[in-house]
Amino acid sequence: MSSNTKKRPPLGKGLSALLENTETDITSKSSNAGVVGSVSMLSIDSIEANPFNPRTNFEKSALEELSQSISIHGIIQPLTVRKLGRDKYQLISGERRFRASQLAGLKEVPAYIRVANDQTMLEMALVENIQREDLNSIEVALSYSRLIEECSLTQDQLSQKIAKSRSSITNHLRLLKLPADIQAAVRDNVISMGHARALVSVGDEALQLAIYARIVEDGLSVRDAEALVREGYVEPRDTQANPKEKSKSSADISDKQFVFKEHLSDKLSAKIEIKKSNGGSGKIIVNFNSEVDLNRIIQLLNK
Repeated sequence: MSSNTKKRPPLGKGLSALLENTETDITSKSSNAGVVGSVSMLSIDSIEANPFNPRTNFEKSALEELSQSISIHGIIQPLTVRKLGRDKYQLISGERRFRASQLAGLKEVPAYIRVANDQTMLEMALVENIQREDLNSIEVALSYSRLIEECSLTQDQLSQKIAKSRSSITNHLRLLKLPADIQAAVRDNVISMGHARALVSVGDEALQLAIYARIVEDGLSVRDAEALVREGYVEPRDTQANPKEKSKSSADISDKQFVFKEHLSDKLSAKIEIKKSNGGSGKIIVNFNSEVDLNRIIQLLNK
């Protein structure tokens, strides 16, 4: 038993710890309420979907493929639910398996049954979903954001809870600052997270959308997109009206300086700008959104 415990992913006090706690287990195949890890067969009609699930898109073909597998082999990994009332349950995790089971025409499904209040349930669902490999970058970012805002976690606490680096968490959260059209493009795999990260460093929303359109139209690679951003891309129709625009942009920033800017932006979780004049002088600008945000940045810089 101890060897199996060591192999589990380090989720801190998240999903793993909650599911191992006998106080959260209210039923089992036997009548012993304190038996952890037991499985009950539940009527599929008695289970409702989880309103806290960050995943909203389920590919139809993938569900049908899983449904066929379930028809042949059954559900290998039980669902996890919480009890709402007599013969009423709500999903905590496993919605994809649940939907595929409905397609397969199953009448009953195996499930772990837990007690969890709404916030605990939200944390369990989000942490469980973050561990999945098939979530897109926007879904991951939304999960991170909800854990931080609704479960009162700092980025450092979240990093420990889900065993992800703080810089990875920061990079995902920055995607949520992009215009909705670009976020949708990341979600739908029109552009990659690498493309999106390059666009995040562009301060102006109109310019972000212009570069995004160019990426899609010309099929630009991530490196091409980064170069376009570094060169201070100006839409063709604006070139004559603003002939000096490029010299005022970050076009003069070297690759090394650009990497430094990105590193500092990740470290401070803030937008960083490097402004250089033709003579070589300039300034580094750290943007903040509020007094609280400024104090947070000052605290990080004083470490």
